[in-house]
Amino acid sequence: MAAAEVVAERAAGQAGQAGVVQVTLRHTGRLNAMSRAMWQQLRAVFKDIQRSHDVRCVLIEGDGTAFCAGGDISEYPGFRFDAAALREFHEGDVWGGLSAMLDCDVPIVAHIAGACMGAGVEIASCCDVRVAHAGARFGAPIARLGFPMAPREAQLVAGAVGEVTARQMLLEAATFSADEMLARGFLSRVVAGAEEARAEALASACRIAALAPGAARLNKQTLRALKGVPPADTLSGHAPDPYAYADSAEHREGITAFLEKRPPVF
Repeated sequence: MAAAEVVAERAAGQAGQAGVVQVTLRHTGRLNAMSRAMWQQLRAVFKDIQRSHDVRCVLIEGDGTAFCAGGDISEYPGFRFDAAALREFHEGDVWGGLSAMLDCDVPIVAHIAGACMGAGVEIASCCDVRVAHAGARFGAPIARLGFPMAPREAQLVAGAVGEVTARQMLLEAATFSADEMLARGFLSRVVAGAEEARAEALASACRIAALAPGAARLNKQTLRALKGVPPADTLSGHAPDPYAYADSAEHREGITAFLEKRPPVF
């Protein structure tokens, strides 16, 4: 069975890396696609980091040649076609992991290589500094799978990549190069060589870790406050249920076609 996990390892002990924790997304053979268990592990990892008093910076990356290719679609038939189960997945598992990253006062540097799609863009959107290899690709082509992005996840992504880019990703299933995402303000730096990109991301984490950790945490709290309180839960009042599409024909067709390795018929 393919290894699917989110692991955190201390980089202390290596020259210049004291206070840096490396978080790795690992799903062997699936380009680090996020399983439900991985979302839960992501939440636990960042809750632990937030409680720690000696972590100064986090470096998050994918195992191997990809950052994260999206969600683990092989799991989707087990829960996506029931609205209650679908809601629990997005509001519990996915948002649980993402909100733990957003609530973390420790600076987060992303090293992005290869595929950064869907869930990968969401995770990268939670980071403070994003360093990418020139060969990385970005997008959220879930329109091909017959379902929309969950509301809070869409708000997160649009805030990070910009509304124009978010609309292209979600409506056109457009994907973008690292250079395009740098020009659109999503990336901090693009580095040509794979090893060099990883080294630059680690160097950025070390530079942050060498500075005042209390000030860094306060800066993150201030920047978070400047964004204001997120809008009220879209499920309250008379707002339409954003998960009512769970049992729709196009949702089933999108997932089924992907698993059967054929073009979807919508």
